[in-house]
Amino acid sequence: MPPSRSRLGVCSWSLQPTSPDDLARKATAAGVLAVQLDLEPLRRGDWDADVTRQRLGGARVAVLSGMMSMAGEDYATLDTIRATGGLRPDATWPDNRAAARECALLARRLDLDLVSFHAGFLPHDAHDPERAVLLDRLREVVDVFADEGVHVALETGQESADTLLAVLDELDRPTAGVNFDPANMILYGMGEPVDALRALAPHVRQIHVKDARRTERPGTWGTEVPAGTGEVDWPSFFGVVRERLPGVDLVIEREAGEQRVEDVRVARDLVQRHGVFAQGAGR
Repeated sequence: MPPSRSRLGVCSWSLQPTSPDDLARKATAAGVLAVQLDLEPLRRGDWDADVTRQRLGGARVAVLSGMMSMAGEDYATLDTIRATGGLRPDATWPDNRAAARECALLARRLDLDLVSFHAGFLPHDAHDPERAVLLDRLREVVDVFADEGVHVALETGQESADTLLAVLDELDRPTAGVNFDPANMILYGMGEPVDALRALAPHVRQIHVKDARRTERPGTWGTEVPAGTGEVDWPSFFGVVRERLPGVDLVIEREAGEQRVEDVRVARDLVQRHGVFAQGAGR
């Protein structure tokens, strides 16, 4: 049976680790003894998968899920990530298809049952020919992971909840779900996080704890800020988690700032105050 409350982890890349030992040290310092693991250092061979498992296990740091990076992504502006993000660009599709196979094998080797990634901007128009191409690529990637017994979660934010719901319906793959990131809804200007979470709840497999403020200049990025200092309505958000998503893991993500360990601890305290994660993993 799943736990009645969510486990709490931290995205490994948020802590900017230089090695598995460094990741274990920083997670422990932040008081979060579970991680979502960036698979890219392992896929490149910078980190050995067996050594990573041993080092994290020895420090009693659990691995809740994995994350797959995409080749060639440029987050400098909304326009550059729209052009380069996820599975959408033709130029990087062969590399990303190969990386998906490698990440699926890594996930099985690490006994992970969930890997998240950015699909890329999903066209809102159902008749856009690019949408059909992207759906075909998504089906191929989802099936590659499913062959290894691994579910996938599409990161939210680059499209509205309604568009993502329609795409998931068209995708027609039960092993595909959602990694819900409330800050991304704000950063990309794609709707209210609490309303979006309610709409997507049946598909949510994991939640990122991240906060942001909206941009004052349309067409530009919003600003990521420490959890609890932005525009996410956390009491309402965690109310939906308690009501609709008990047992879905919460993973703190922080991609800005120079005090990552401290900011992760702030996010941990925010989650703890709302009482939505279980004792044990993540404590």
